[in-house]
Amino acid sequence: MPKTKAVDLVVVGAGPAGMAAAVAAAEAGVEKIILLERQAELGGILPQCIHNGFGLRYFKEELTGPEYAHRFVQELKKHPGLKVKTETMVVTITPDRKVVTTSATEGLVCYQAGAVILAMGCRERPRGAINIPGTRPAGIYTAGSLQYLMNIEGFLPGRSAVILGSGDIGLIMARRLTLEGVRVKAVLELMPYSNGLNRNIVQCLEDFQIPLYLSHTVTEIFGEKRVEKVRVAPVDKDFKPIAEKGFDLSCDTLVLSVGLIPENELSLQIGVELDPATGGPVVDSFYQTTVEGIFACGNVALVHDLVDDVSTESALAGRAAAAYLKGEIKTKRWLPVKAGRNIRSIVPQRIVVGQTTPLYIRARYPERNATLHVGDGQTKQQVVSPGETIYYTLKPEDIRTADGWVEVSLEGGRVHD
Repeated sequence: MPKTKAVDLVVVGAGPAGMAAAVAAAEAGVEKIILLERQAELGGILPQCIHNGFGLRYFKEELTGPEYAHRFVQELKKHPGLKVKTETMVVTITPDRKVVTTSATEGLVCYQAGAVILAMGCRERPRGAINIPGTRPAGIYTAGSLQYLMNIEGFLPGRSAVILGSGDIGLIMARRLTLEGVRVKAVLELMPYSNGLNRNIVQCLEDFQIPLYLSHTVTEIFGEKRVEKVRVAPVDKDFKPIAEKGFDLSCDTLVLSVGLIPENELSLQIGVELDPATGGPVVDSFYQTTVEGIFACGNVALVHDLVDDVSTESALAGRAAAAYLKGEIKTKRWLPVKAGRNIRSIVPQRIVVGQTTPLYIRARYPERNATLHVGDGQTKQQVVSPGETIYYTLKPEDIRTADGWVEVSLEGGRVHD
């Protein structure tokens, strides 16, 4: 058995979520905090995101990814009771909050924690998950791995590229490739609308005159040692390719930006209930999961648009974990959240009665001039898009406890082309 160390709080993952949660918990008075990170550096995905656009909400100024991470690294150093363990892999977490880790420097170590915050982030969906037929040549990358190769390792992947998927990383990499002299032939999107932020569509595609093909997908990859071309076809309303309308695009690089999956293997190990809509844990207003003393925040709970939202939400989870350790969060009555018309997901999924709760809501399809109903509260939404979060702060007076649930819906809008 590994040696066991008693600590107040263990935070798993030192990306933007984990760092914000650890700092907030330390500021709230938690004395013994262990922040675990499997990489050699802190910051998660941020060090490879060398573009700007970070921090506009949280720090009220525009920063690059590494600058944003550096701000939190400096905050971590202000708290002597907060210990950071890099190059440390979490092997097991039990429901009674035993966290077993392994590292080259310390070997196998078990931490008995009073509370645990899960902040493992997410991973990219690979080619194998979307079943594109064709050969298996070099030159096929996920957008995040390509971003790492270019921005950290300094490699140029090829000379001409096609990007499948209009997620934010894919859009940002379309601009990055163009700036490095790679010709981006097209960005393809299976859905009839983009899944990225509108500002990224403008700044990364329109400003560089990169064509965006909506309702199109890659149906086959050609090439032996290296990608030579891809076959592209439009899809019908059931998302089935219309083969007779297909055409070829020659390229030596195919970039996949086809979604992110919350990294929840440890959550499942603990027995945490997951939400099929988000892929992340079901959490309440305090970001506590269905297992007492286990909290979740950041992209492990839901995939966010902005790192600023990750930091805000994770700070809330950090303060809630501190309150739990002080005995201030007892088992309180909560109401489940019900997704109504044109609502894909809502986080948190459980509303603690009497608690003001910021909600992160995503629509199923684009719409204009809709009214967002949350319990008895409502607000006008000029434009909603699946790629952009809808924010709503639910107040206690918006909830009718007699209903037994809180319903969220978008009503009265018209579909936005």
